[in-house]
Amino acid sequence: MPTYQFEAMDTTGNEIKDVIEAPTEEEAQATIRQMGYFVTKITVKKVRKTPAEKKSTKKKGKTFALGGVNIKALTTFTRQLSILQDAGLPILRSLKILEHQSKPGALKNSLIDVCDEIEGGATLSEAMAKSPKAFDRLYVNMIKAGEAGGALEVILQRLAEFQERAEALRRKIKGAMVYPITVVTFAVGILVFIMLKIVPAFQKIFDDFETELPAMTQLLVFMADTIRDYWYLLPGVPIAIWLFVKLVRKFTPGRNGWDLFILKIPIFGQLVEKNIVARTMRTLGTLVASGVPILEALHITRETSGNAVFERLYQKVYESIREGESIAQPMRDNSKPGFHPVTLFFWFMFIAGPIGVLLYLTRMNDRILDDMVVNMVDVG
Repeated sequence: MPTYQFEAMDTTGNEIKDVIEAPTEEEAQATIRQMGYFVTKITVKKVRKTPAEKKSTKKKGKTFALGGVNIKALTTFTRQLSILQDAGLPILRSLKILEHQSKPGALKNSLIDVCDEIEGGATLSEAMAKSPKAFDRLYVNMIKAGEAGGALEVILQRLAEFQERAEALRRKIKGAMVYPITVVTFAVGILVFIMLKIVPAFQKIFDDFETELPAMTQLLVFMADTIRDYWYLLPGVPIAIWLFVKLVRKFTPGRNGWDLFILKIPIFGQLVEKNIVARTMRTLGTLVASGVPILEALHITRETSGNAVFERLYQKVYESIREGESIAQPMRDNSKPGFHPVTLFFWFMFIAGPIGVLLYLTRMNDRILDDMVVNMVDVG
């Protein structure tokens, strides 16, 4: 049975501090009122567990799990938790019900830890904050806002709706990318087959003619010979490029340049940009609607954007608001990323050399936030 630490006042106005055991907080307050006291503050007294108890509780029900929590499973858990809270069940009982029905994995392990922390006297947000692999800062801060405002079930519903919309958007993007990826894969496979099987067969026929071949035919034969002799470069070059980009992104200028390059790529860059704008605006709107302070909401949105260019944008907006400005004007002023030498290098390397440089110079001042987005924020 949990122990509650309370502060109260008696009929003469003297302050009373004591502890009481009760099954729930409501019963504890009722008992205190029966004693003739007026409750001013009541909290669950945290009971520190011994190392042996901690070790036994960690082992109980936990399984070995690689990787993080599946996003779809977390979305389902949030929706189910919101339904249980809306039905009026205590939070600990709701969590234990969902923990028992969860499949072994990272989410189940995190729920076991959360239940242990709550039994030890921690709040739901404090318990979830200690499991960052399952519950990120966005999740924890929304729960914290719900606890502070006494509307946890409403916040959980908003959080579940937010995750479901994000999951639907993610599915649409994956579905849109399936066709071009499939086409490119088949095109590369057919090209490699032609170079390795068809062109060598024609080359034998051309050799029998003993005549000089046209320049384009010679280039085709040269490419076929190169692919046949250096076939290992086909998987090696993409892996080398991936490792190079990963190394460059370890440094701040390199990460800024690569992320800006991704946003400026024709067609694909617009898709990435709209995805980030939709996700960050939805995140910011959900946090503000849930009662999270605007500065904290912007800080969380910046961290969840996943792109260095948008992180810089939201940081500028954050700094402007701290100085007393509105949101819309800093968004408008900082939505032009400008020139970046690393981005220019990537355009030269991957987008047709000098032609890529010219394309980048014509596109470098394009806004990463449409005027419609800024105007909607300004109206709000």
